[in-house]
Amino acid sequence: MTDWLLVLAGGLVGAPVRYLLGVDAKFRLHSVFPWGTFAANTSAALILGFVAEAATDGDLGSRFYLLLAIGFCGALSTWSTFSYELLTLNSARRLGLAASYLVTTVGAGVGLSFAGAAVARAVF
Repeated sequence: MTDWLLVLAGGLVGAPVRYLLGVDAKFRLHSVFPWGTFAANTSAALILGFVAEAATDGDLGSRFYLLLAIGFCGALSTWSTFSYELLTLNSARRLGLAASYLVTTVGAGVGLSFAGAAVARAVF
């Protein structure tokens, strides 16, 4: 299978997972805080940290990296929606919520990337 088909296959799974996380969060939580995008982005960060560390050590082949890191995580995470939601919260004068969304998303994303890498080091 060529590389682009692996990326496509990962994206075909990651995109609907991202969409369903958003739908499920709206249905269950009824919150102004964008939990669906937060869950998608932080989950992708955790998985990407694991995959990147495993691929760096050579324990995970380049094909799995294309499938999981670029395809799945690329489609699961969404910088554009995150940015749009920040702008929307700002426009609605929910500045405290916008600030907390920014800080928690970036902080959790970075932290979970390192946590995923640590798990990969422990596993491999």
